[in-house]
Amino acid sequence: MMGLITTKRNFELCSKVTTSCFCRRRLPVIMVRSEMVQTLKSATTYIEQGHVRVGPQLVKDPAFLVSRPLEDFVTWVDNTAIKKRVLEYDDLRDVT
Repeated sequence: MMGLITTKRNFELCSKVTTSCFCRRRLPVIMVRSEMVQTLKSATTYIEQGHVRVGPQLVKDPAFLVSRPLEDFVTWVDNTAIKKRVLEYDDLRDVT
């Protein structure tokens, strides 16, 4: 479910799971990989300030592990100024 191994049928792969596999599933890394932010430090700051949600849940812990199914549902909180700026930028970009 977390996406650490490629298949459920081969549990021998579980012995090859490393610490870096878990680190790649952390919320700030997912945000950088999906190009929501440019750096891990800014992603961590936004998370701690309460600007990010995963699905319907507000997340303030940068150590939050995101499962594969929830990876597509990492977004900005609805009433945050960051989301407003992103939408304004998208509108400006679409017009030109």
